[in-house]
Amino acid sequence: MEFRRINGLPPYVFATINDLKLEARRAGEDVIDLGFGNPDIPSPDVAVEKLAESVHNARNHRYSASRGIPKLRRAITDLYMRKFGVELDPDTEVVTTIGAKEGLSHLMWVLLAPGDGALVPSPSYPIHIYAPLFAGAEVRQVRLERPSAGTGATGADGAGVSQSVLGSGEAFFGALVEAWESSWPKPRVVVLSFPHNPTTSCVDLAFMETLVGFAKEHEIVLVHDFAYADLGFGGYKPPSILEVPGAKDVAVELYTLTKSFSMAGWRVGFLVGNAEIVQALTKLKSYLDYGTFQPIQIAAIVAMNEASEYPLEVNKIYQDRRDALCDGMNRIGWDVVPPEGTMFVWAPIPEPYAEMGSLEFAKFLVKEAEVATSPGVGFGPGGDGHIRFALIENEKRIGQAVRNMKRALPKLG
Repeated sequence: MEFRRINGLPPYVFATINDLKLEARRAGEDVIDLGFGNPDIPSPDVAVEKLAESVHNARNHRYSASRGIPKLRRAITDLYMRKFGVELDPDTEVVTTIGAKEGLSHLMWVLLAPGDGALVPSPSYPIHIYAPLFAGAEVRQVRLERPSAGTGATGADGAGVSQSVLGSGEAFFGALVEAWESSWPKPRVVVLSFPHNPTTSCVDLAFMETLVGFAKEHEIVLVHDFAYADLGFGGYKPPSILEVPGAKDVAVELYTLTKSFSMAGWRVGFLVGNAEIVQALTKLKSYLDYGTFQPIQIAAIVAMNEASEYPLEVNKIYQDRRDALCDGMNRIGWDVVPPEGTMFVWAPIPEPYAEMGSLEFAKFLVKEAEVATSPGVGFGPGGDGHIRFALIENEKRIGQAVRNMKRALPKLG
């Protein structure tokens, strides 16, 4: 039988590593899982308690609202005003999504059709590449590289902004312009995500301003997946694209509670920004779903309103884990630059092992070091040559992973 929409999908290389991990664990090996970016930090207590309470109310067992209940949409507008100084209309500029992945995928159905084009960073989180393809569009991947950190610079708000942050934006924007100019038909959509998964590249608000200006000039829609909105380290604060004056003319943004509030399994996200685009997705979703289970929506309201400082606690945990992993890797001779955002470390394969490629090297680490990672090639061909570590184990376990890798990689140093 032919399944035309999925026939072109490549093998899911992450499954290869996961199968090896499970096989090793069944054999009694203690594999430290730094592969799948599945947050291990508990969700806020107040959200859990509110969920339990709401589930016992039978009125919440009925169909909910596809666009999200009014108080939930109001809670996200309040959050955007607190965090970013961005004013949103909860009735026209917000729609609730069943996680960012669902929101992005269905958004592409609204924005793109067969024959249209989209520009997407490479490497990239897989759904950023495949959501436009599922909509029938042509995807052109734009090379995104994270430069080595240099000397510090100072941002307009006085906070430290490293040359790594500045360099990521400048280099990528140049490649983006070149890709747009050499494409035909001209791309309608640019999919972005900063801080970026998997490369951990970060940008400043000036980059967002440049991007918005470019989009207005060429009538492009900017879709910014802001999954790591609250994960910035060393004084770096990730900017919302909607902080740029006039951004709502051309941009929408996906915000989720997955990482910021460590509510991954709850599947609560939002599309915010340009009212026309938000309303288009709202119309499509009215045909597709009845929204997230209402007790989850109610608990999400409480999380945003009553646990507004929780993302700071989550951020501190990830920063400490980042430091433990990066310090340890550098100590054993594996040179890595600590990321300024996300919950990942994007590491070049050490030179003595580079010829293995990312998939074989990741398999090697499971077998010889009992450490599971994500091979860079799983994020597109631009990712080969790297592997991604997810900071989803505590510092003690991360320390053990470093010791295991030191033993398994004698050519380091």
